[in-house]
Amino acid sequence: MTWSVSAWKTAEPIYAAITRMPFIEELMAGSLAQEKFKFYIAQDSHYLEHFGRTLSLIASRAHGKDTVLEFIRFAEGALVVESALHAGYFEQLGIADKPAVSPSCHHYNAFLYSTAAQAQVETAMAAVLPCFWIYKAVGDHILQHQNKNGNPYQQWIDTYGGEAFGVLVQKAIRMCDEAAETCTPAQRDAMTEAFVTACRLEWLFWDSAWRLEHWSV
Repeated sequence: MTWSVSAWKTAEPIYAAITRMPFIEELMAGSLAQEKFKFYIAQDSHYLEHFGRTLSLIASRAHGKDTVLEFIRFAEGALVVESALHAGYFEQLGIADKPAVSPSCHHYNAFLYSTAAQAQVETAMAAVLPCFWIYKAVGDHILQHQNKNGNPYQQWIDTYGGEAFGVLVQKAIRMCDEAAETCTPAQRDAMTEAFVTACRLEWLFWDSAWRLEHWSV
């Protein structure tokens, strides 16, 4: 069994919980309040900016030319998407400026930065994988069950449920599996722990948008 198959089995209950979240169910139905989607998009812009930097940090520590180049491309892609959010959704939704980063977004970014900087690089690779894999799985789930009659969030659905994004996801999974093959059992366990933690933070990110989370003080 590959590391990725084992890790996904461990995290599968989290993915199942994500598909049952009110945010995802209403996004799928096209009934999600625009205020909640605006909150999500603004925080996602914060997240992607730092996610791109995290990927660059992993590229600087990765082993093997091919892995280094792929993570550089991943970083570039994250920053391009972040810029597109500004140019597209920010204008469409009337978001003039980024709001303050939410507690959950801050926590997720801090986890990725600390893992990318301090943990074994294979663990860092596993920590960023859910941002690819969970999004693809959720995008596919929504494509299969969505309201196709004028869903206002169709552009977002098509982005993450599309074939082009699927190619990137498979590359990220393959590189993690190749990295895991060089690791000891304890190191693979650390990879799985980081992967599962990031899956939980994906859940938390969408939950924070549903709650319109803000700092209490």
